[in-house]
Amino acid sequence: MPSKVSSLNGLQEPTHHHENTLKYSSHRAPLCSLLQAFQPNEAYINASYIRMKVGTEELLYISAQGPLPGTQDNFWQMVWENKSDVIAMMTQEVERGRVKCHKYWPEKLDVPKETSRYQLHLDNYQIGDIQFVKHLKFTTWPDHGTPHSSEQLVCFMRYMRAVHTKGPIIVHCSAGIGRSGVLICTDVILSLIEKDLIKEMRLQRHGMIQTKVSISGHSVRMLPSGEYINE
Repeated sequence: MPSKVSSLNGLQEPTHHHENTLKYSSHRAPLCSLLQAFQPNEAYINASYIRMKVGTEELLYISAQGPLPGTQDNFWQMVWENKSDVIAMMTQEVERGRVKCHKYWPEKLDVPKETSRYQLHLDNYQIGDIQFVKHLKFTTWPDHGTPHSSEQLVCFMRYMRAVHTKGPIIVHCSAGIGRSGVLICTDVILSLIEKDLIKEMRLQRHGMIQTKVSISGHSVRMLPSGEYINE
Protein backbone atom coordinates (compact mmCIF):
# COMPACT_ATOMS: atom_id res chain seq x y z
CA MET A 1 0.00 0.00 0.00
CA PRO A 2 1.89 3.11 -1.12
CA SER A 3 1.25 6.12 1.08
CA LYS A 4 2.64 9.60 1.37
CA VAL A 5 3.81 11.44 4.46
CA SER A 6 3.48 15.23 4.63
CA SER A 7 5.32 17.06 7.40
CA LEU A 8 3.29 19.33 9.71
CA ASN A 9 4.01 21.17 12.94
CA GLY A 10 2.95 20.12 16.41
CA LEU A 11 3.80 17.50 19.00
CA GLN A 12 1.90 14.81 20.84
CA GLU A 13 2.74 13.25 24.14
CA PRO A 14 3.85 9.64 23.58
CA THR A 15 2.97 6.60 25.61
CA HIS A 16 5.07 3.46 25.91
CA HIS A 17 4.21 -0.01 24.71
CA HIS A 18 5.80 -3.22 26.10
CA GLU A 19 7.90 -1.68 28.86
CA ASN A 20 9.76 -4.99 29.27
CA THR A 21 11.17 -4.77 25.74
CA LEU A 22 14.67 -3.41 26.24
CA LYS A 23 16.97 -1.93 23.63
CA TYR A 24 20.69 -1.25 23.63
CA SER A 25 21.48 2.47 23.70
CA SER A 26 24.25 1.98 21.13
CA HIS A 27 21.68 0.75 18.58
CA ARG A 28 18.75 2.98 19.51
CA ALA A 29 17.04 4.78 16.63
CA PRO A 30 17.05 8.39 17.93
CA LEU A 31 14.68 11.13 16.86
CA CYS A 32 15.82 14.53 15.58
CA SER A 33 18.01 16.86 17.61
CA LEU A 34 15.30 19.56 17.46
CA LEU A 35 12.88 17.38 19.40
CA GLN A 36 15.62 16.33 21.80
CA ALA A 37 16.58 19.94 22.47
CA PHE A 38 13.11 21.35 23.18
CA GLN A 39 11.12 18.33 24.38
CA PRO A 40 13.58 15.58 25.32
CA ASN A 41 10.92 13.47 27.02
CA GLU A 42 9.04 13.23 23.71
CA ALA A 43 12.06 12.51 21.51
CA TYR A 44 11.69 8.79 22.07
CA ILE A 45 10.78 5.71 20.05
CA ASN A 46 11.30 2.12 21.12
CA ALA A 47 13.21 1.03 18.04
CA SER A 48 16.69 -0.25 17.22
CA TYR A 49 18.95 -0.19 14.19
CA ILE A 50 19.88 -3.68 13.01
CA ARG A 51 22.95 -3.75 10.74
CA MET A 52 23.90 -7.06 9.13
CA LYS A 53 26.86 -7.69 6.84
CA VAL A 54 26.28 -9.82 3.75
CA GLY A 55 29.56 -9.99 1.86
CA THR A 56 30.52 -6.41 1.05
CA GLU A 57 26.95 -5.20 1.47
CA GLU A 58 25.31 -4.04 4.68
CA LEU A 59 21.62 -4.74 5.16
CA LEU A 60 20.04 -2.06 7.34
CA TYR A 61 16.79 -2.45 9.24
CA ILE A 62 14.95 -0.73 12.06
CA SER A 63 13.08 -3.09 14.38
CA ALA A 64 10.36 -1.22 16.23
CA GLN A 65 7.43 -1.75 18.52
CA GLY A 66 4.01 -1.43 16.95
CA PRO A 67 2.73 2.16 17.22
CA LEU A 68 -0.04 3.11 19.64
CA PRO A 69 -2.09 6.34 19.51
CA GLY A 70 0.47 8.09 21.69
CA THR A 71 3.51 6.89 19.76
CA GLN A 72 2.35 7.06 16.13
CA ASP A 73 3.76 10.57 15.64
CA ASN A 74 7.20 9.53 16.81
CA PHE A 75 6.98 6.42 14.64
CA TRP A 76 6.29 8.54 11.55
CA GLN A 77 9.00 10.97 12.67
CA MET A 78 11.42 8.03 12.61
CA VAL A 79 10.23 7.04 9.12
CA TRP A 80 10.63 10.62 7.92
CA GLU A 81 14.10 11.20 9.39
CA ASN A 82 15.50 7.90 8.14
CA LYS A 83 13.97 8.40 4.66
CA SER A 84 12.67 4.83 4.79
CA ASP A 85 10.43 3.80 1.92
CA VAL A 86 9.27 0.39 3.21
CA ILE A 87 7.42 -0.58 6.39
CA ALA A 88 6.89 -4.30 6.98
CA MET A 89 4.06 -4.85 9.46
CA MET A 90 4.07 -8.37 10.89
CA THR A 91 1.04 -8.18 13.18
CA GLN A 92 -2.69 -7.59 13.09
CA GLU A 93 -4.12 -4.60 14.93
CA VAL A 94 -5.98 -6.94 17.33
CA GLU A 95 -4.97 -10.52 18.10
CA ARG A 96 -6.70 -12.86 20.54
CA GLY A 97 -8.77 -9.96 21.84
CA ARG A 98 -5.78 -7.74 22.62
CA VAL A 99 -4.72 -4.55 20.87
CA LYS A 100 -1.31 -5.16 19.34
CA CYS A 101 -0.92 -2.12 17.11
CA HIS A 102 -2.72 1.14 16.41
CA LYS A 103 -4.01 1.70 12.86
CA TYR A 104 -1.45 4.36 12.06
CA TRP A 105 -1.90 4.47 8.26
CA PRO A 106 -4.61 5.99 6.02
CA GLU A 107 -7.16 3.62 4.50
CA LYS A 108 -9.14 5.63 1.93
CA LEU A 109 -8.15 7.63 -1.11
CA ASP A 110 -8.50 11.39 -0.70
CA VAL A 111 -9.11 10.97 3.06
CA PRO A 112 -5.81 11.79 4.81
CA LYS A 113 -5.06 10.48 8.26
CA GLU A 114 -4.22 13.39 10.55
CA THR A 115 -1.77 13.21 13.40
CA SER A 116 -0.50 16.18 15.39
CA ARG A 117 2.67 16.24 13.29
CA TYR A 118 1.83 14.68 9.91
CA GLN A 119 -0.79 14.23 7.21
CA LEU A 120 -0.79 10.76 5.66
CA HIS A 121 -2.24 10.39 2.15
CA LEU A 122 -3.14 7.58 -0.21
CA ASP A 123 -3.46 9.93 -3.20
CA ASN A 124 -1.28 12.36 -5.14
CA TYR A 125 -2.31 15.54 -3.38
CA GLN A 126 0.86 17.36 -2.32
CA ILE A 127 1.42 19.73 0.58
CA GLY A 128 4.87 20.79 1.73
CA ASP A 129 7.62 18.17 1.78
CA ILE A 130 6.57 14.66 0.85
CA GLN A 131 7.97 11.17 1.16
CA PHE A 132 6.53 8.04 -0.41
CA VAL A 133 6.33 4.91 1.73
CA LYS A 134 5.24 1.37 0.86
CA HIS A 135 3.30 -0.19 3.74
CA LEU A 136 3.39 -4.01 3.56
CA LYS A 137 1.24 -6.05 5.93
CA PHE A 138 1.74 -9.78 6.49
CA THR A 139 -1.55 -11.14 7.83
CA THR A 140 -1.05 -14.89 8.27
CA TRP A 141 1.37 -15.07 11.20
CA PRO A 142 -0.47 -15.39 14.54
CA ASP A 143 1.02 -14.07 17.76
CA HIS A 144 3.06 -16.77 19.56
CA GLY A 145 2.67 -18.96 16.48
CA THR A 146 4.25 -19.65 13.12
CA PRO A 147 3.37 -18.42 9.60
CA HIS A 148 0.59 -20.39 7.95
CA SER A 149 2.78 -20.78 4.87
CA SER A 150 6.55 -20.47 4.61
CA GLU A 151 6.17 -19.87 0.87
CA GLN A 152 3.94 -16.86 1.52
CA LEU A 153 6.53 -15.46 3.93
CA VAL A 154 9.35 -15.88 1.40
CA CYS A 155 7.23 -14.24 -1.31
CA PHE A 156 6.50 -11.38 1.09
CA MET A 157 10.22 -10.89 1.68
CA ARG A 158 10.99 -11.07 -2.06
CA TYR A 159 8.46 -8.31 -2.69
CA MET A 160 9.77 -6.30 0.26
CA ARG A 161 13.25 -6.42 -1.25
CA ALA A 162 11.96 -5.62 -4.75
CA VAL A 163 10.17 -2.40 -3.74
CA HIS A 164 12.83 -1.17 -1.30
CA THR A 165 14.99 1.58 -2.75
CA LYS A 166 16.30 3.72 0.11
CA GLY A 167 16.66 4.02 3.86
CA PRO A 168 16.46 1.21 6.38
CA ILE A 169 13.59 -1.26 6.08
CA ILE A 170 11.36 -0.64 9.10
CA VAL A 171 9.96 -3.86 10.55
CA HIS A 172 7.49 -4.05 13.41
CA CYS A 173 5.13 -6.51 15.03
CA SER A 174 3.75 -5.70 18.48
CA ALA A 175 6.85 -5.78 20.70
CA GLY A 176 9.25 -5.50 17.79
CA ILE A 177 11.35 -8.52 18.75
CA GLY A 178 9.56 -11.81 17.94
CA ARG A 179 8.11 -11.87 14.45
CA SER A 180 10.18 -8.83 13.51
CA GLY A 181 13.37 -10.62 14.51
CA VAL A 182 12.46 -13.75 12.56
CA LEU A 183 11.68 -11.72 9.42
CA ILE A 184 15.02 -9.89 9.59
CA CYS A 185 16.96 -13.07 10.35
CA THR A 186 15.32 -14.97 7.47
CA ASP A 187 15.89 -12.10 5.06
CA VAL A 188 19.58 -12.00 6.01
CA ILE A 189 19.93 -15.79 5.66
CA LEU A 190 18.35 -15.73 2.21
CA SER A 191 20.65 -12.89 1.19
CA LEU A 192 23.68 -14.79 2.51
CA ILE A 193 22.70 -17.88 0.54
CA GLU A 194 21.99 -16.00 -2.64
CA LYS A 195 24.79 -13.45 -2.61
CA ASP A 196 27.62 -14.80 -0.51
CA LEU A 197 27.53 -18.43 0.57
CA ILE A 198 27.20 -20.12 -2.82
CA LYS A 199 29.61 -17.65 -4.41
CA GLU A 200 32.19 -18.43 -1.73
CA MET A 201 31.74 -22.18 -2.26
CA ARG A 202 32.16 -21.82 -6.02
CA LEU A 203 35.37 -19.88 -5.53
CA GLN A 204 36.72 -22.98 -3.81
CA ARG A 205 35.28 -25.58 -6.20
CA HIS A 206 33.87 -24.75 -9.63
CA GLY A 207 30.21 -25.54 -10.25
CA MET A 208 29.21 -26.24 -6.64
CA ILE A 209 25.43 -26.82 -6.30
CA GLN A 210 24.07 -27.83 -9.69
CA THR A 211 20.52 -28.85 -8.77
CA LYS A 212 17.50 -27.18 -7.26
CA VAL A 213 17.67 -26.34 -3.56
CA SER A 214 14.72 -25.57 -1.32
CA ILE A 215 14.82 -22.45 0.85
CA SER A 216 11.95 -22.37 3.35
CA GLY A 217 9.76 -24.33 0.96
CA HIS A 218 10.62 -22.02 -1.95
CA SER A 219 12.33 -23.70 -4.88
CA VAL A 220 15.42 -21.96 -6.20
CA ARG A 221 17.54 -23.15 -9.12
CA MET A 222 21.15 -22.04 -8.97
CA LEU A 223 22.92 -21.11 -12.21
CA PRO A 224 26.66 -21.45 -12.93
CA SER A 225 26.96 -17.66 -13.10
CA GLY A 226 25.89 -17.37 -9.48
CA GLU A 227 22.42 -16.09 -10.36
CA TYR A 228 19.23 -17.84 -9.29
CA ILE A 229 15.74 -18.45 -10.63
CA ASN A 230 12.66 -18.62 -8.37
CA GLU A 231 10.40 -21.48 -9.38
